[in-house]
Amino acid sequence: MASCVEELHFSHIHIPVTIDQMIPVLPAGPIPAVHGSRLYLSNLDNMIGARVFTPTVYFYKSNYMSSNRKPVTKTLCDALSRVLVPYYPLSGRLREASNGKLEVFFGQEQGALMVEAHSDMGLAELGDLAVPNPTWAPLNYRFPNEEPYKVLDMPLIIAQVTLFACGGFSLGLRLCHCICDGIGAMQFLAAWAATAKTGTLVTNPEPCWDREFFQPRNPPTIKYRHPEFMRIEEGSSLTMSLWKSKPVQKCYKVSQQFQAQLKSLAQPNDMLGCSTFDAMAAHVWRSWVKALDVKPVDCELRLTFSVNARPKLKNPPLKQGFYGNVVCVACGTSPVNNLIKGSLSETSRLVREARLSISEEYVRSTVDYMEIDRPNRLEFGGKLSITQWTRFSLYESADFGWGRPSYAGPIDLTPTPQVCVFLPDGSAECSGATVVCICLPDSATHKFTEFFLCLKDLISNDESE
Repeated sequence: MASCVEELHFSHIHIPVTIDQMIPVLPAGPIPAVHGSRLYLSNLDNMIGARVFTPTVYFYKSNYMSSNRKPVTKTLCDALSRVLVPYYPLSGRLREASNGKLEVFFGQEQGALMVEAHSDMGLAELGDLAVPNPTWAPLNYRFPNEEPYKVLDMPLIIAQVTLFACGGFSLGLRLCHCICDGIGAMQFLAAWAATAKTGTLVTNPEPCWDREFFQPRNPPTIKYRHPEFMRIEEGSSLTMSLWKSKPVQKCYKVSQQFQAQLKSLAQPNDMLGCSTFDAMAAHVWRSWVKALDVKPVDCELRLTFSVNARPKLKNPPLKQGFYGNVVCVACGTSPVNNLIKGSLSETSRLVREARLSISEEYVRSTVDYMEIDRPNRLEFGGKLSITQWTRFSLYESADFGWGRPSYAGPIDLTPTPQVCVFLPDGSAECSGATVVCICLPDSATHKFTEFFLCLKDLISNDESE
């Protein structure tokens, strides 16, 4: 089965990029906000994990240029300007209100930022455009001396077009997570792309702001423990081993066949079964803990992952076109020893239970928890977080008129080494494969690869039960 998992490598290169111009992009028409206007952001938008910019990059090869000679930067700027009318909150700025929460404010500084740049390299020199590559960082604009995690008084959309010598180009995009979650970001991106492709404003569905939908109850009512937010005093060797040296990013292309067999092996001994995500997440978590040789073995570890709560909201339902944050953090816990010596099916059951625990009431309880005790820093203690980008229409949403991107996705996972990302396979054959990207200390990479690729031990364990 190892042949069904291919380790993917990326080139360690230097990309020389010259910034040519900085273009403020304002809404092309009137918007329902004036100087001094403010917009409410929900407690889900205010989560500490959302107070970041999400950097992505999209590559377009030169063969698409022959059929469409539209100037890239002007086309993207014109379309963005049109889209910023219905998506006008993205033309504002974030500021902190007196209660410590963030809000969107409309003042002197307005609009998105478009940066035009060029490189003397050709796209072919960048190597295989199949997996995130930390050396692509120059393709996403950062302000000089920009502080990490800075979101206040920043453009909420920062886009960089880099024109390559071959005629291809990249679009580096930084979108503020406080304004939209992954599904909301894809909705905005699809509107921008369709508007650029057709030359006329396209919004389907119509965007809906309505952040007041997630107002906390009065009084706030917390009905769950919410282990995803608990402050954990690090009792294991895990965090220190991950942060004491620069982590290495490893990526694996996992075939549909491997995922199917893994799912079969991961089925809990009950009638409920498990999903492919449950099986993959359980297998990654166990392989990660084994490779890191976490001590002591009785220490409790956490696996967290975001769950799209839109389908859970029935009373009342969320309006179509809502593009704010509608994610809850699911959390599974297990002692180290159970992850090392227990079965895959036991771990997949923990993941399934965490996933299914996200209900409409859990969403409301999360909102109320954040009202009373909003965490002000990210908690890394004993935790692996999995982000599932396979549910996003990354490639389908990003045809601006130059065809499907040859790569669409994140750039670098290493700033947060306790994160694993599941990405859609961007190859043209659309094989149903998943690309798994994870960060590890260099000393643990060989062991992780060995554990992750080998299903033989899982089969023997399953048969012995």
